Amino acid sequence: MMMALEGTPVEQKLQKILAAAGLTSRRKAEAWIAAGRVRVNGAVAVLGMRADPKRDVIEVDGRQIQFSPRRYVLLYKPPRTMTTLYDPGGRPTVRDLVRDVRERIYPVGRLDFMTEGALLMTNDGDLTVRLLHPRYGVEKEYIATTRTPLPPDIGDRLVTGVSLDDGPARALRAVRLGERKVRLVLTEGRRHIVRRMLDALGHPVVHLIRVRFAFLTLAGLAPGRWRHLEPAEVRRLRRLVGLPEMDG
Repeated sequence: MMMALEGTPVEQKLQKILAAAGLTSRRKAEAWIAAGRVRVNGAVAVLGMRADPKRDVIEVDGRQIQFSPRRYVLLYKPPRTMTTLYDPGGRPTVRDLVRDVRERIYPVGRLDFMTEGALLMTNDGDLTVRLLHPRYGVEKEYIATTRTPLPPDIGDRLVTGVSLDDGPARALRAVRLGERKVRLVLTEGRRHIVRRMLDALGHPVVHLIRVRFAFLTLAGLAPGRWRHLEPAEVRRLRRLVGLPEMDG
């Protein structure tokens, strides 16, 4: 395999650079380029253009992109916290909890305002896109507590599937833990999916926690606390969705 000589420009597709910088997805980056919002070395970019993020000046809406080191954080999101970086209503956000991280990192998916649990945050755009894509079937594990008693066969009913207004939904695995508690594993992430599934079965959720995202659990974390992922965990996540361990 041929190796690039030291100092040789390493050009990549522009949309990949924007995604890797954590600014947006590749698809949205393409729309930005098509709309003339992106410039490379002062010239308006076009679809198909390639650039070297270490040498070229890349701007979006007139602001130069600052390429930060990639960061990967696992946060125990507490309830009554928005899974956004800013809330116009002034409610607490996950960004408030990770202010010690200098890089601008983004939530991978969402947990609703009252749901607590494992939330991955990163500026690795390529990884984010794949972790959220249904093709890769990344598991999310929840424990739900319901207002009404659950039938013994609730696990089977969740795995069989539930009809919702935006299509059927089913758990990959589910098991009843007690009279009002069930553990379920999903590979999709539609809005309020767990709450809507149980509500459709007549069991409104009064408490919901995500205890696992992929293989990442809440072990050692208290609500509102976070930790950096270990390098081995990052490598494992990238392998899980078919990304190389080192992606320049």
